[in-house]
Amino acid sequence: MGIFDFVKSVGKKLGIGDEETPPSADELKAELDSYDLGTDKVEVEIKGDTAVIKGEVADQSIFEKAVIAVGNTLGVSKVEATDVKVADSSPADPVFHEVKKGDNLWKIAEANYGKGKGNKYTVIFEANKPMLKDPDLIYPGQILRIPPLD
Repeated sequence: MGIFDFVKSVGKKLGIGDEETPPSADELKAELDSYDLGTDKVEVEIKGDTAVIKGEVADQSIFEKAVIAVGNTLGVSKVEATDVKVADSSPADPVFHEVKKGDNLWKIAEANYGKGKGNKYTVIFEANKPMLKDPDLIYPGQILRIPPLD
């Protein structure tokens, strides 16, 4: 599916260490599993500061959530997901947005869906749950998935 870039110096800190040291594969897999996304058939490896995920997921949304759950971790600069199979659909190119200083979900919704559609921020919030727990708590450098509007 591809290689996705993240900001290595921002994200959730796992375990002990500094921001230059990526978490272990076991720590990343435990973090991914903690979201209960349906990633039990996904394996995680670490190559330098790149997280490599392999396996199978049920649908495109789980694939995208797995990528951002792993990538939005302190010390991870890339997620390689070329060996992840999406079971129930033909793979689509995911749309991600890197949060900039001053962004909020309303502005992100208008930037991605068009002027006057800021109220669709709830679609973005729901698409990023359970990694996001509050629509007001996003930070610069964080990567969010932007689902298509139905």
